[in-house]
Amino acid sequence: MEGTRRLDAVFRETLRRLTAAGVPSPGLDARLLVCAATGLGHERLIGEPGRSVTESEVHRLEGMVARRLAREPVSRILGEREFWGRSYALGSATLDPRPDTETLVEAALDWLRRRDVPRPTIADLGTGTGCLLISLLCDLHLARGFGIDIDPDAVVVAASNARRYLEPGRAHFICGDWLAPVGCSVDLIVSNPPYVETAEITRLEPEVAAFDPRRALDGGADGLDAYRRIVEAAAGHINPGGALMLEIGADQETSVAELLEWGGFSVGGTRRDLSGTIRCIFATLSG
Repeated sequence: MEGTRRLDAVFRETLRRLTAAGVPSPGLDARLLVCAATGLGHERLIGEPGRSVTESEVHRLEGMVARRLAREPVSRILGEREFWGRSYALGSATLDPRPDTETLVEAALDWLRRRDVPRPTIADLGTGTGCLLISLLCDLHLARGFGIDIDPDAVVVAASNARRYLEPGRAHFICGDWLAPVGCSVDLIVSNPPYVETAEITRLEPEVAAFDPRRALDGGADGLDAYRRIVEAAAGHINPGGALMLEIGADQETSVAELLEWGGFSVGGTRRDLSGTIRCIFATLSG
């Protein structure tokens, strides 16, 4: 990229390199990286093609492009990911939130609003960045909740994200193993647990396999280990009429439904993501 200093030329060269390397969505990634390196918004990237790019900006961009060519996700290079209209800081101990997981937010909001619970209490298991719990609390102004994660570094990231968007005291983040640290009952439990079969992890896209924490992906030999743990403990932590909502992987609907029924839950339905894949299953306590 040496000698290239016009903004449009810098962008074209970045796009060429990402495309040649077979990086997914090279156009979007090139825009995001050039904007981040130069501090420009997308409008100025388009509207000021002749703007000069400084040596320090080129150097910064070179480092970002090298990381993307190594298949590090743009979100990790930039240090944040947008989810449900807000930006969340990432950490090495947190899963990179996916748009598919917004399906779980939609389902939870719909269910809570139909039930008209005035001050719902929510537990988010395996909270990671805290994006699920924070999104729900931001849309439900009288709700409060707990985010639990087994990794203390993830808890620190989630608490920091919460401080950006929530008043003190509405969200509490705790380090622990699933529901073990929760000393009260809640109206809703949500979770995006690890559900990839162990043998399949190395077959995932490198952006996932190499950069997401393994414990946030690995669901055991059949992908269902976390669901077993959650279902076993959930009944003792849900208020009467409360619900459990889980993100699931492709083709896991039947298996997870069977686990829920074994645990005393009645499956209330599923919800599909934008690609048409069943992504969320929800259930209430039987009887």
